[in-house]
Amino acid sequence: MKNTISDTLVLAGRNLKRIPRQPDLLTGYTIQPVMFTLLFVFVFGGAIATPGYDDYTDFLIPGIVVQTISFGGFTTALGLSDDLRKGLIDRFRSLPMSRAAVLAGRTLSDVLLNCVSLVIMFGVGLAVGFSFASSVPEVILGLILMLMFGYAFSWVFAYVGLNASSPETANALGFIAIFPLTFASGIFVPTSSMPSWLEAFANVNPFTTVTDAARALFVGAPAGDDVWGAFVWTIGITVVFAALSISRYRRAVSS
Repeated sequence: MKNTISDTLVLAGRNLKRIPRQPDLLTGYTIQPVMFTLLFVFVFGGAIATPGYDDYTDFLIPGIVVQTISFGGFTTALGLSDDLRKGLIDRFRSLPMSRAAVLAGRTLSDVLLNCVSLVIMFGVGLAVGFSFASSVPEVILGLILMLMFGYAFSWVFAYVGLNASSPETANALGFIAIFPLTFASGIFVPTSSMPSWLEAFANVNPFTTVTDAARALFVGAPAGDDVWGAFVWTIGITVVFAALSISRYRRAVSS
C-alpha cells in the first residue's frame, strides 16, 4: 500500500510536469471556460430569463464551473492514449512499481489541475458580478462536490483514452460524449424553456442535478433533493467508470 501511494504521487508529478511542455493542454482549463463565461454573460445573458435569480451571473457561474471541472479529465484521456501508442505503458510493466499507480496518478493530477480551474473560474465570476450568498460551510461543501464531480469525469475520460487509438481520437470521442450533455442540461438556461421531450431528459441529466446543487450551495437557491442527488450521481459515475477503466487497462497491459 505504501509503495502504491508513493508510485501514484511520482506519476502524478510526472503528469503535471508535462503541462508546461504542452501549454495547449491548459486551454481547456483557462481560455475556453473564460471565453464561455464572457460570451454568455455579455452576449446572451440579457436575453435569457432566469426566474428566481436576481442576475444571470448568479445562475450561470455555478454551471460554468461544473462544465469546466467535468472537462478537466481531457488531459487523462489524451495522456493515456499517448502513453499506450508510444509503448510507455509497456515500459511501466517492466518496472518494479504498482500497476494501479498508472491510473491513480493520472486521475490525481486532474484533481490538482481542477483546483487551479476553480480558482480561475471563481476569480472570473467575481470579476463579472458573481457573489457567494451562502454560509462558509455550504460553500466549502460545494467546492468539495465540484472536485468530486471532476474526479468522477477523470475516470470517464480514462476509459475514453484507454479505448482510443490515438490522442486525436480520444479528443474527438471525449468531446462527442460530454459536450452535448452539458448543453442539454440546466447549465446555461432553465430546463423549463426547452421542448418537453428535451426538458424531461435535461431534468434527469447529472449535469443539471450537480449544477442545481452548486447553485444551492453557492448562491442559496432552493436545494430540494439536488445536493444528495448530486453526490449519488458523482459516486455512481466514479464507481462505474473506475471499474470499466481498470478492467480495460488490465486487458491493455496483458495483450
